Amino acid sequence: MRYSNGFFIRFIRLAGPFWNSDNKAAIRRQTLAMIVLTVIQIGIAVVITEWSAALFNALEQHSMPRLLKQTALLILIFAATMAATATHLKIKRRLQVEWRGWLTDRVTSQWMDKAHHYQVTHIQSANHDNPDGRIAEDIRIATEDGIALCHSLFYSVLVLISFTAVLWTLSGKIIVDLGLIEVPIYGHLVWIAVIYAVVASFLGWRIGKPLINATDSRQTVEANFRFNLVTARENSLAIALIHGEADERKRFFRLFQDIIGAFNRQTHALSNIMLFTSGYSVLSMAFPVLVSAPRYILGSITLGALMQSVQSFQQMTSALSWPVDNMSTVAQWRASVERVLSLMKALDDLELELARTDPHRIVLEKGEDSVLRFQDLCIFRLDSVVCVSELNAEIKAGERVLIAGNAFTGSKLFKAIAGLWPWGSGHIVVPDDEPMFFMPPRPYLPTGTLRAAICYPSAGEPVSQTALVQALELAGLKELAEQLDQVDIWDKSLPREQQQRLGLARLLLQRPKWILLQEAFDSLTPDGETAMFQVICQELPGATLLTITNQPTVEKLHQRRITL
Repeated sequence: MRYSNGFFIRFIRLAGPFWNSDNKAAIRRQTLAMIVLTVIQIGIAVVITEWSAALFNALEQHSMPRLLKQTALLILIFAATMAATATHLKIKRRLQVEWRGWLTDRVTSQWMDKAHHYQVTHIQSANHDNPDGRIAEDIRIATEDGIALCHSLFYSVLVLISFTAVLWTLSGKIIVDLGLIEVPIYGHLVWIAVIYAVVASFLGWRIGKPLINATDSRQTVEANFRFNLVTARENSLAIALIHGEADERKRFFRLFQDIIGAFNRQTHALSNIMLFTSGYSVLSMAFPVLVSAPRYILGSITLGALMQSVQSFQQMTSALSWPVDNMSTVAQWRASVERVLSLMKALDDLELELARTDPHRIVLEKGEDSVLRFQDLCIFRLDSVVCVSELNAEIKAGERVLIAGNAFTGSKLFKAIAGLWPWGSGHIVVPDDEPMFFMPPRPYLPTGTLRAAICYPSAGEPVSQTALVQALELAGLKELAEQLDQVDIWDKSLPREQQQRLGLARLLLQRPKWILLQEAFDSLTPDGETAMFQVICQELPGATLLTITNQPTVEKLHQRRITL
């Protein structure tokens, strides 16, 4: 996967406003506290090297008073380290979860704005598959790892500044005899540490570079596998009824083979990094001792200075080796950020596409009277094939109209009326301030109480118990009245027929003036479907009705028909 030069700029534009959000005062205080605590941690690290030098000098001098003094100082260092580390961890995790919550709210708000969550699946401008995984997992990685990486980088920079000064002082001056001239070198341990870390970082970067693509590939196939498992679970009844388990197993096997391939590629990349880092860690332990030992053997420095030089060298090379140590984390973080940015780009592209003036866009506008008008309406499929051509019609308030012909084309017409399908041309004029109630073949029943599922989406005053029971009775679901406060996964526990009847109960509670039914009772018997339409006509006599149905007996309940 190729990354644009503006990767960090795009990420800052997306996630950076968190520090200027409504809760910016508390966020900035937490950020400042993290910075201060990090500086304190660096100060403690410097103090530890000085304490170590004093300790080894005391051992070298066989001085018991100095040893006892260093033991007492260790207790203070011990307490300060625990307090700073624990406080820093709490603040960092609080900042991580707050940033994740803010970014999740921002992304989901744009994703669930109007019908973007539906329309974005029909555009090809960006990679935006599995938005649920991007919101739930990739935002978590982008924010949590983002703060962790920023902190560790800031910590490494401070370590580098602090211990470079310490190591420079401890290095002193050495004279290199070139025969004819003698060359003084100041801070030789610093230069050795820089060269050592730069070479190691370069080699680590070259070896670990393939891990970025391998990590992104694995996250994608893992998300695809998880998505298909969820889809199978949601459609388990349909799969069981048609005995589709064998095909599902084959599909899962193919998807898991993709995971194995991505896993093996990631393993190969990780093994190369592991070979390098394991050897590097052993060398980092011994190399500074070997570099500083000659000066100790020659008597130029004390044992304490030797140990302080070793610790400072290790701290400095550790700071310079930040890219190597965080290669896999950076790869995972960047892959997740790219997935979040891709989803946001798809949503932005969708908004731009819908906002721009285009002759191949259906114009949806509100009229001043209670009439639904189609003016030179054409509806296209995504491949530009025309579904509806030059439709001109008026549907007045109170009319009951049967939409006949192709049911697929009728569903596209309903989506265009709802503003979900802008691809086409012409005008649709909808009544102003008269919401339309759409009944698809399967009503959405969110998990929770049955009462909440029937009243979804909740708005205005709570529905009374009497109204709910009456609506259930009219829908032929009197037996469910005792389960109104029961919590369940209703789209799994109720058969399709009862779900469609619950859709009628929801309709009767909301009592809209405009009703669009798309095969809303197709699971019922012909007599049952006719009875549902009769209930609508009796209980909502003034409502406008647009119906797509395959049941001929229902046609007599309509005043006219429009054939697509």
